[in-house]
Amino acid sequence: MNNPTKLIVIALLSLITIPFATKAQEGISLSLIPPSTITNQVDLDIRAGLRNEDEKSKTIELSVYWQEERPENLLHYSKKELLPQQSYEIKHILPTKDKVGTNRIILVVKEGGKVHRKVRDIEVIASEHRSTGLIDGAWAGIYHWSETEGKHWNQDIKKMTDDQWREMIRAMHKLKMDIVVIQEVFRNEEYVGKHQTTVESYQGKAFYPSVLYPERVPITAEDPVEAILDEADKNNMHVFVGVGMFAWFDFTTESLEWHKKVAKELWDKYGHHPSFYGFYVSEESGGNLDNWENNGEKRLQRKKEIVDFFREFKAYCNQIAPAKPVMLATNSMQVPIGLDTYPALLQNLDILCPFGFARMPEGDLTGKESADLLQSLCNDAGAHLWFDLETFLFNEDQSLYPRPLEEIVHDLNLFKNFEKILCYQFPGVFNDPKMSIRIGEERTLHLFKQYKQYLEKTMKGTSSKRSVTK
Repeated sequence: MNNPTKLIVIALLSLITIPFATKAQEGISLSLIPPSTITNQVDLDIRAGLRNEDEKSKTIELSVYWQEERPENLLHYSKKELLPQQSYEIKHILPTKDKVGTNRIILVVKEGGKVHRKVRDIEVIASEHRSTGLIDGAWAGIYHWSETEGKHWNQDIKKMTDDQWREMIRAMHKLKMDIVVIQEVFRNEEYVGKHQTTVESYQGKAFYPSVLYPERVPITAEDPVEAILDEADKNNMHVFVGVGMFAWFDFTTESLEWHKKVAKELWDKYGHHPSFYGFYVSEESGGNLDNWENNGEKRLQRKKEIVDFFREFKAYCNQIAPAKPVMLATNSMQVPIGLDTYPALLQNLDILCPFGFARMPEGDLTGKESADLLQSLCNDAGAHLWFDLETFLFNEDQSLYPRPLEEIVHDLNLFKNFEKILCYQFPGVFNDPKMSIRIGEERTLHLFKQYKQYLEKTMKGTSSKRSVTK
């Protein structure tokens, strides 16, 4: 029988609000880019971040080790005095040519007599290519922005409960799609054209319990963002939380101000989750980076806006959540038009994740040529290039349906330069038959089964290339 006094104490404790910074594990972060299995053609980007949440300065010693805490395994050491609310981030690039097997990265932070540790494991497999040849993650849009494109699944996804979102994350994990991208956390249907007027006049509705903008999108789930992150924690997965939508393709100063406020609320509310991997800016962009403006002056303005946006937004994210990467998805088209802008943009963008390589317009580069050009730009800037693989096709009415597996596999084999391949999207395209709800058409069940078989066959074929690194 439960002790009534004990139950009262537990109930009272549950009402105490723990500061978000404390929940976020003393402001210490260790991130790997990429965060999951890579080939030995990819350098591992190790990010360690600290934020002093105290009201007084403190001196910290930061050490990063490979495999074991031994002097010969030290990758980085620094000593830093942090002022109150000051952040600090280090970046170390680890070549993996000779690191095939299971690798452990250890962060040790010493502060006075206190010692904090963070550990991340990552597998490196032998390959001639940068890509693993598998889908490493997927978008999980909580509700598709277009009723036309989402015709076959929007009404189903609207009914999903928090527990069914947990099921969805477990289904992704079954296919080793362990990087989750939440497309957006606000739905804005009131903007005129492509630009929202001001932050104050914003009419968007939230997919989660927001204090900034409390009006809610009419879905069944109470907090799908919490459900996704909590379930991802249990399965050692990695979640990009979508900071958006302010307005499509809008990188104005008003948009920047809105994104900062929303990023802060998301980090304060969900930053304690180990699976909170980074920030995804939902607005997207054309590969030309000029928002398809017809006027030369306007094109230059849009290019300047996107560069300024990511310079300021990345700096802000480093301040509130150091070591958490920022990602943007662009399309793969008209990339040469943006060549004058990519170098500056990529200086402040951790991950570029383009889409559309399979449907390049006539007169443009081929998909492979665009991918190679973007890879060279990212290499020069020290940024990461991932692949947003489209696992859907368009019906005549522009609604989306699951793409045949053979076409998906064709792209996996054609584009081998991407260090990570994510797909758009999981809900409505893949469905685990064991889920309590089916999102979209019946053929989504077939694609899930087909890809699972392909995954198992491919992993079996690469198992001989895996060994344990000493």
